[in-house]
Amino acid sequence: MPVTTRFVGILLVVIGLGSYYLTGRTSVTALIPAFFGVVFIALALVARAEAARKHAIHAAVALALIGLIGTLSRLGPAMSEGLFARPAVMAQFLTAAVLAAYVALGVKSFIDARRSR
Repeated sequence: MPVTTRFVGILLVVIGLGSYYLTGRTSVTALIPAFFGVVFIALALVARAEAARKHAIHAAVALALIGLIGTLSRLGPAMSEGLFARPAVMAQFLTAAVLAAYVALGVKSFIDARRSR
């Protein structure tokens, strides 16, 4: 999971920077995925230490779940209004997809670790 966490962090940084520049650099809120990504990268670095791995990955999955809930709360209304073509909405969709996949992988990893004991 540390490698996956780092990869997800990099993806979120790319999504955040891309949305920031695609929206004309008008709002710092477009960088929110990048801020999450930096935290994921930091947690992946912490998870390299065996003693801290479990806690770091649990924190990363919890952060992903919080980010997913926050993103979906903004994405739902935008999608219902038919605003999918806007770069900000596309970035929210990509962010939600990446975070949902990460939460699913994290839960699967936790289940597998529990079963292997």
